[in-house]
Amino acid sequence: MTKKNWKILGIETSCDESAVAVYASETGLLAHEIYSQIALHAPYGGVVPELASRDHIRMALPLLRGLLDGLQLALTDLSGVAYTAGPGLVGALLVGASLGHSLAYALGIPAMAVHHMEGHLLAPMLEHDPPDFPFVALLVSGGHTQLVAVQGVGQYRLLGESLDDAAGEAFDKTAKLLGLPYPGGPALAQLAQQGDAQRFVFPRPMTDRPGLDFSFSGLKTFALTTLQNHGADPQTRADIAVAFEIAVVETLAIKCRRALEQTGSKRLVIAGGVGANQRLRQRLTQLTAQMHARVYYPRPQFCTDNAAMIAYAGCQRLMAGQHQPLGFNVKARWPMQELPRL
Repeated sequence: MTKKNWKILGIETSCDESAVAVYASETGLLAHEIYSQIALHAPYGGVVPELASRDHIRMALPLLRGLLDGLQLALTDLSGVAYTAGPGLVGALLVGASLGHSLAYALGIPAMAVHHMEGHLLAPMLEHDPPDFPFVALLVSGGHTQLVAVQGVGQYRLLGESLDDAAGEAFDKTAKLLGLPYPGGPALAQLAQQGDAQRFVFPRPMTDRPGLDFSFSGLKTFALTTLQNHGADPQTRADIAVAFEIAVVETLAIKCRRALEQTGSKRLVIAGGVGANQRLRQRLTQLTAQMHARVYYPRPQFCTDNAAMIAYAGCQRLMAGQHQPLGFNVKARWPMQELPRL
């Protein structure tokens, strides 16, 4: 297939956002739409997989129709379809995979299964000043905390990862301990703005030993113990929130410094939902400036789950000649190192 300007439809349904986007290989992102299920899951304090899957079914086609109508594009204008195939909730993933493959088969165009975390890793490429390869990437979200050495698309070497809770998961669990609403991470960061950063000092886990692995579950326990010992008045809760946030940010910064020193890289990419945290952004900007390096972030709307990053990642692989056969599969777990290189 030889089209000068590939137009790739991206579909993201891995968890609790239904999203679609169209990315053009020559002109960049044309448009994207996101529907959040926060209101649906809020009464339960977390994502209910069956409800998530049903809501993806309800929203996927209306979002797609709205996106294409807004762009004045027909389905026949598309050159390929990219969808998230994992990791994520299997039922939710199957919605996007079924829709993507059905469209591709009906239109006679290729389909591409995209790794959700590869999408996050490549999200800064959607910006006006993207990083060059190679770089070190910190993938930090509700389900993953990883440091990855990136030589190119599909050329990934895992440097370190969380041995228990991911950073975003620790944020959410600690927020729940503090009685904050779902989603907990942003609520905790907002509460932390009212806290006294000098009152409590939380540990920086696994920074007293060599290596690039993480562990955040102990911080949740430390927060619980502090809450039990000092009470749950509003100021104490805010002081715990800021102490927790600072501990997570400093731990991530220490490990990022080590990764940059170990690899000799001068480029650091931050991606994933926690990458929208302002304290983390400020700290890593300061760190990289001290190291005469540079940090790259996607804009906040592309830190959380979105289809723009899926369309971009799929476009790179489709243009390289990769595509999925007619049969398809989704994966709840999927090591990124298994991906083929371009």
